[in-house]
Amino acid sequence: MGLDKHQLAGLDDRERGFSRPVEFERDGEGYRAILRYETLRAMTEAHPTQHEALATLIQTLQAQGYRQLKTQMSFRDGLYLGSQELWVEYPDPLESEPEQSGLLGRMLNWFR
Repeated sequence: MGLDKHQLAGLDDRERGFSRPVEFERDGEGYRAILRYETLRAMTEAHPTQHEALATLIQTLQAQGYRQLKTQMSFRDGLYLGSQELWVEYPDPLESEPEQSGLLGRMLNWFR
């Protein structure tokens, strides 16, 4: 059985658009997701499924400032799919707004 491959697109930590393949490798009974982008080589720990490894990779990239991430499966079990599969979008993590201090800040917070 072959491994899956996904195309990952979005904005990098400097807000530049990118699109790169995410590959998987076996590690014992698990799978690692691997992304190579410019000088970045992101690799997850081993996970029971390729899907879980991909989800961890997405979370790791989001924690590093990557946004508007989406993936499209291009290979399933080693078979080429082209662009048949739908894109899966990953919502950006919510960023908390800084608390306003002082009297004016407290008044503005009442209206939120």
